[in-house]
Amino acid sequence: MSETLAIGLMSGSSLDGVDLALVRFDNRNGKYVFQIIDADTIPYPEKWKKCLSEAFLHQPEELHDTSIALGRFYGELVADFAKKNHVHPDFVASHGHTIFHKPEQHFTLQIGDGQAMADACKFKTINDFRSEDVDKGGQGAPLVPIGDKLLFGDYEACLNIGGIANVSYEERGKRIAYDICIANQALNHLAQREGLEYDRDGHLACGGHIDEALLSQLNADSFFTQPAPKSLGREFFESKQKDLLNGHPTADLLCTFTEHIAQQIGMALSGLPKGKLLITGGGAWNAFLVERIQSHTRHEVVIPSKDIVNYKEALIFAFLGLLKTEGKTNVLSSVTGAASDSSSGVVWTPHF
Repeated sequence: MSETLAIGLMSGSSLDGVDLALVRFDNRNGKYVFQIIDADTIPYPEKWKKCLSEAFLHQPEELHDTSIALGRFYGELVADFAKKNHVHPDFVASHGHTIFHKPEQHFTLQIGDGQAMADACKFKTINDFRSEDVDKGGQGAPLVPIGDKLLFGDYEACLNIGGIANVSYEERGKRIAYDICIANQALNHLAQREGLEYDRDGHLACGGHIDEALLSQLNADSFFTQPAPKSLGREFFESKQKDLLNGHPTADLLCTFTEHIAQQIGMALSGLPKGKLLITGGGAWNAFLVERIQSHTRHEVVIPSKDIVNYKEALIFAFLGLLKTEGKTNVLSSVTGAASDSSSGVVWTPHF
């Protein structure tokens, strides 16, 4: 394989912004290697934040128009990013922005029209990585584990701590991945009671005390003993945990929930051979949480470079695009529960 230059885009449900990663890929002796050349997060303008937060209420025609406009917006961001870096990528791979995800009804929708995006940036564009898997009866998620397997295979497990903590690892020759527990959704919710966006380094949590009764309540939910595949959404926090987080000082609640996260992660890793544990996502910067995770696992915790912590998903969507261009599997049925693996994504070329 010759060297490939790609741009990956990721837009998460938090609407913080669009992550862009310029990545160089190569294949050396049958192993993929990568270099993140540059990465950036472009905040959404307020009009887009409002539009996307309400888009699930839109009628089909309006949603179609929104998708085209968003694709154009993404394409313009890519064009500016490429110009800044003086590059002409081989392709752009975009996650899009999720509006509906109902795999049990064989339906998923990530907007950000691929043709509009390709026309705006003038580069080949690949998007819609979930639909084929959902059509095959899968969850259409998670998509990152193929990157964990092929780019980060030296780690016994890959742990991502965002709003939700999830894990990916190899078991009997198959990749296994699932959501472990609510993480930053709860910690940020509690920190915001104190007027903070988040609890930097777990400073407040570190000064609190564990409430054993609350910890037992948090750990008691049947979700935690269910076998994989399994996933969580914000609904779990809102319906099952949020009302428990009252009646105590915020520092104690943060300390207790941090311990809950660490214990659940420890249990998820307990059956794996001792090895290196890669931690990415915003939770990797929470020093107190990482310390508590380390106390509950035999694994060697590794926090990678800032670009990998912050842009791993954008990197892996670029990688999904690469695998698509090579006609190789990029969505694993062992992870999603689909009838078979897929080489997912729709390829768009600029019209002009």
